[in-house]
Amino acid sequence: QVQLVESGGGLVQPGGSLRLSCAASGSIFNILTMGWYRQAPGKQRELVATITSGGSTNNADSVKGRFTISRDNAKNTVALQMNSLKPDDTAVYYCKMNMQQNSGGLFYAYWGQGTQVTVSS
Repeated sequence: QVQLVESGGGLVQPGGSLRLSCAASGSIFNILTMGWYRQAPGKQRELVATITSGGSTNNADSVKGRFTISRDNAKNTVALQMNSLKPDDTAVYYCKMNMQQNSGGLFYAYWGQGTQVTVSS
């Protein structure tokens, strides 16, 4: 089985910073894309940022210049550094990984349980 565990959420004032981390454990052979998504109350889940196994990144327009995604392939982890946080960034943040559990196997998407980020004064 595969498990994704997120950490680093919390309450921060506008303009502040937080760093989210997500670690995958279990039977893992290969991980392609890793990413962060968020869901605010009453809204659909939306993409925040993704990073490929080669390091190519894609950020939502709303976070460009403020958020940075990174990954450690040796540790099966992905991080999201969030700077200049705004109240609109308040949401539950989820990590997602597209991974293969064995050679020749199919790739499936796995999600973390979510971590709350609240930006408020």
